[in-house]
Amino acid sequence: MKVRLHKDQKIKIANTKDVYSVMQQILLRENTIGRKQEHFWIIGLDKHNTILFIELIGLGGSNRMSIDPSALFRMAIYKMAVSVIFVHNHPSGDLTPSTQDISTTERFSKIADLIEIFVQDHLIISETDYYSFLDRRIMQSIWESDNYTVIDKEKKRMLELKAKIENQKDIAIKMIQEGFDIEMIKKITGLNKNEIKKLMK
Repeated sequence: MKVRLHKDQKIKIANTKDVYSVMQQILLRENTIGRKQEHFWIIGLDKHNTILFIELIGLGGSNRMSIDPSALFRMAIYKMAVSVIFVHNHPSGDLTPSTQDISTTERFSKIADLIEIFVQDHLIISETDYYSFLDRRIMQSIWESDNYTVIDKEKKRMLELKAKIENQKDIAIKMIQEGFDIEMIKKITGLNKNEIKKLMK
């Protein structure tokens, strides 16, 4: 689910505090019951480190959530994000990353490498504070690690997804050049109107 951003939230990220300032506002939009659920978001950034989008990928219980890698990176591929930041909340307020938090981050980072998207950081947040994998040098260890191997099935899925999206855009560009209207391009390619309009520029 794409998160609607105000103009002042589409900022250039300079540090982890900038990320938290935006994500804290988004978390606080939730009602009290909603904040008791674990949320997982992905932030897409352009080459200038400006926020392109924030998408809510999953909702779980107080301490458990399942994330599909193809869903995680779909928007990043569509928006041609250069890098991403993962963010999730710990409803308990304890910001200490679990072993699973770290291993999941490493796994997703290796998958992102396959599609040439750089994972900058992973923040664990609460209503009042945050924990940055980058600041605590966990990301550095992940980037340097060669212990994690993406399984062939997962690698194939991600490469197929990237190829499919790129093919849809190629078809849309050809249809634009041939003078097809937006509705027909949308029907044939599966792209939405905003994506098609961007290709028209």
